[in-house]
Amino acid sequence: MDLVSDAISAVRVGRPSSTRLRVGGSWCARLDPYEGAGFHVVLEGSCWMRTEGGSAVALATGDAVLLPHGSGHVIADRPADPATLAGAVDFATWSRAAAPNSRTNSGDTELLCGKYRLDRRHTHPLMADLPDLVHIPNRPGHHDELRAAIGLLGREVGATHPGSAVALPSLLDLLLVYLVRAWMADSTTARWPAALHDPVVAAALHALHEDPAAGWSNERLAAQVGVSRATLARRFTALVGRPPMAYLTWWRLTRAAALLRTTPDALDAIAPQVGYSTPYALSHAFNRQYGTTPGRYRAGLTA
Repeated sequence: MDLVSDAISAVRVGRPSSTRLRVGGSWCARLDPYEGAGFHVVLEGSCWMRTEGGSAVALATGDAVLLPHGSGHVIADRPADPATLAGAVDFATWSRAAAPNSRTNSGDTELLCGKYRLDRRHTHPLMADLPDLVHIPNRPGHHDELRAAIGLLGREVGATHPGSAVALPSLLDLLLVYLVRAWMADSTTARWPAALHDPVVAAALHALHEDPAAGWSNERLAAQVGVSRATLARRFTALVGRPPMAYLTWWRLTRAAALLRTTPDALDAIAPQVGYSTPYALSHAFNRQYGTTPGRYRAGLTA
């Protein structure tokens, strides 16, 4: 897979959840911090959002927001002052009252809200690089794929179309990919978008993710991307945050954890897939990175 797909797959667990809400008048809902990533899409109307310790952000029709680190926040019909924040209603309670029905009023706000379950023990640094709040405004001609996904989701959530049980989680996963892509395209200061725009570093990352089990060395990787070892080490370390072989070791063990989590494969089958010659070598490296053996890690997933 490509790096962005790998970065998302490394942390995604279970199925995303979503709900469609329609609300009018004066309202303010609170979401406490949680394990996972959250999103809000404004399908109609407008509202305001504020993360803990952050400033208020205005959201208009078609805007999308990703909270990749599960930050606590409030969402309201207006910029929330201290008195409004103090009276914010728990989101779960509020959302039950805000479920859409056949009655609509001019000035209502309609939202699509949801969460992705993430295993933060294996967060890829690209995902860690994301800010607490990613706001993608609805601007004509920008991020057309994201706009199309939002349109499809708006028609699918809360409906009873044939195949919705399959279509909805797939569309939600697509929304996450497009939100991350949009952030990468718009970001001017984050490390990982810069890494993936550097031709040498991007080529090296592609090679490592394309075949993490290969017998990579600094010399072989430098030859693969057509630069000297010194040039590769300098550019890769500056943009990725660790040297190439250290990154490869980390990624191999992250992949091993994903295979332990998502497949019934025995360790002797997993080891060669992630570049280890024996189950013992993989177990030793896994224990060093995660503080537990692969067997105990897998057993803990169902405990």
